[in-house]
Formats: sequence, C-alpha cells, structure tokens
Amino acid sequence: MAEFTLPKNSKIKKGKKVNAADGAKRTKTFKVYRYDPDLKNEKGEPENPRLDEYTIDLDKCGPMVLDALIHIKNDVDSTLTFRRSCREGICGSCAMNIDGRNTLACTKAIGEVSGAVKITPLPHMPVVKDLVPDLNHVYAQYAAIEPWMKTDSAPPTKERLQSADDANLLNGEDGHGPAGCILCFCCSTSCPSYWWNAERFMGPAILLQAYRWIVDSRDEATGERLDQLEDPFRLYRCHTIMNCTNACPKGLNPAKAIAEIKKLMVARK
Repeated sequence: MAEFTLPKNSKIKKGKKVNAADGAKRTKTFKVYRYDPDLKNEKGEPENPRLDEYTIDLDKCGPMVLDALIHIKNDVDSTLTFRRSCREGICGSCAMNIDGRNTLACTKAIGEVSGAVKITPLPHMPVVKDLVPDLNHVYAQYAAIEPWMKTDSAPPTKERLQSADDANLLNGEDGHGPAGCILCFCCSTSCPSYWWNAERFMGPAILLQAYRWIVDSRDEATGERLDQLEDPFRLYRCHTIMNCTNACPKGLNPAKAIAEIKKLMVARK
C-alpha cells in the first residue's frame, strides 16, 4: 500500500494557548492557523505553520466568526493576519476554511460550530501569512477570460437594454445566477481537479465568470470566448464532482455553469 506524507515544512505544529475569557460565562475556543514566512528556525528555514488556540468571551464580540477574529486581533493578539472588508457577504475578502468547510467568516455564525472553531486558510493555495492566501494566480486566470463586455457594433446612444429573460440568465430567477459570484474562490479551492491541475484548469470560479459573459446578450464575442476555453484542461478537466456547488457561500451553481458551457461547445460543432 502506498504511503503519503506531507513535506516536512508543511506539517502543522501545536502553537500557544491564550485564555482571554477572564472567567466569562459564555466562552469559545478558536484554533487559528498561524504562519509567518519571516520566522526562521535554527537552520534558517521558514518555521512550520502552527495552530494557536484563543479562548474568548463571546459577550465581547459579535455573533459571526469574523467578529471573533476581529476581537482576537484588536484585544488579544495583534499579530494575527487575515483579509476582511464589507462584513456583509458581498466582497469575498474573508473567505477561509472554517470547521472543515470553505466559507465566508462574515456570514458564518459562531453558534453553528459545536466545540472549538478551527480556522485555516483556503486549502491548496500558497499562504502569504496566517489566513491570507496568495490569489495572484487565480486573478491572472480571471484576467485571461477578459471579464468585460466586448462588442464590434457601434455604441448605442443610451444604455444597452436586455429583456427580462436575458437578465435572468445572468441574475437567475432566484437571484442565484452567475452574476452573483463575488470571487471568494471557495469553490475553486474545494475542487480536487483544481488542486491537481491549477496551472491549466481554469477552475469553477473562473468558469462561472466566463459563463456569465458568454450568456450576456449584450456581449458580441461568444464565439471568441468559447474558443478561449476549447482546451483539454481549461474546461474539460472538470469531472462534475460538485464540491464547488456545495461550497459556494452565495448558493450559486458553478457546476451547472460549466455544464452549460460544455453544451454550447457541442452545439456549435
């Protein structure tokens, strides 16, 4: 039987334990992934990542996991690093793995997690520091699909109009259409095909965005966009595992969008 082991410098070690609850009645422990590339061991190599444990008073923070992280950074350990912005589930900045699931810290309620809350960065991505993943590669893939309206006809004298049915292709009748994607990348980082083929497979987040422009009735570059995805890896490395749809914190369906692109590929041949 084959045996697999993690590289030595990727193994997570135990970190410090901090009790900041001060005898509070309502407490919760957060096990937070910590990694600082500037910290070196005796051999001059980067220190292994660790899990620090913080026990906090829940009456001193809001109800969401992001509220707890902000409380820890502001009042317990100012070295903790993570991304955040809107706190309303519309920017995607605070995407991370919470209790074993990719989601948004600002919309994940602390009360939904029984026991200690384990928080790690989005999986299978380089880590800049602590809970901050390196998104340069996925942003480069996003730029590659040219996510803007492309037209050859003369610009109209007023806005480009759409029918209600055409708008529904983007927004979805239930509001869960491809235009609702906030590029949090929870879906791509939950996809095994993307884990192993990220250099060539575009991943569910980018393909969902590509579909958004392909079905936009105002865009005039559908054929060109399909040509860009006609590749054994860019599109067809998707094996419909459905992790992406299961992981999306906005309730979108990247797997369906990818299937629709494949259907369009077949229809034009």
